[in-house]
Amino acid sequence: MAILILVGFLWYASLFFQSFFLHRYAAHQTYTMSKTAEKITFILTWICQGPSYLSAYGYGIMHRMHHAYTDTEKDPHSPTYDNTLFAMMWKTKNIYQDINNKRITVHQKFTKNIPQWKRFDQFAGSRGSRIFWIITYTLLFAFLTTTWWQWLLLPVLFLMAPIHGVIINWFGHIYGYVNFKTTDTSKNLFRFDFLMMGEAYHNNHHKHSTRANFGGVHWYEIDVTYLIMRLLHNIGVIQLKMSAIKA
Repeated sequence: MAILILVGFLWYASLFFQSFFLHRYAAHQTYTMSKTAEKITFILTWICQGPSYLSAYGYGIMHRMHHAYTDTEKDPHSPTYDNTLFAMMWKTKNIYQDINNKRITVHQKFTKNIPQWKRFDQFAGSRGSRIFWIITYTLLFAFLTTTWWQWLLLPVLFLMAPIHGVIINWFGHIYGYVNFKTTDTSKNLFRFDFLMMGEAYHNNHHKHSTRANFGGVHWYEIDVTYLIMRLLHNIGVIQLKMSAIKA
């Protein structure tokens, strides 16, 4: 039971910071926050994503490219142009690393106002940092596991961020329903997004990419990440942009 609680906590903690910080802040800038809060959020993202830490710079640029080139050959991740799930994610990994390491030229429109903390990213994305988290998670499993099958969950923790990406960028373009006709294959995976905290309302998001709330088209489309963002806004941690609320 303890292992399931640990995995569940890390699943949603990692997912929250990917959605809240990397996606809705770095890529779409639906809210603002102080530089101190931003740096604290960088650190919390590292703690919660562990060995699969993604930089706001690399993620933000790549996600903007995804919206600009959805379902075309220039899309960093598209089931339309990648034959298998694994091929898509390998391509995504390579593009992400090329962006982070400045191996490719990126148009200025994709880099505008992207948050970056170079020294911290070098540390958090380093091999040493990833090995530290792998060892930490393995020791936790050694202490908490009560049966053999629970060890099968350990690789999930190692690859948490890529798994989140696969669910949305592969399955969210193949399965589900649509509220809006768009020029791409984006779909909403679930009526109530219990698994991805609002990220699975992918069709809604592609139709209104600047909205802070990915749900809300129907009463059952509850975006949990947005509800937390409203709370953080109300207590003054972040400031939601009016344009992102009304978009």
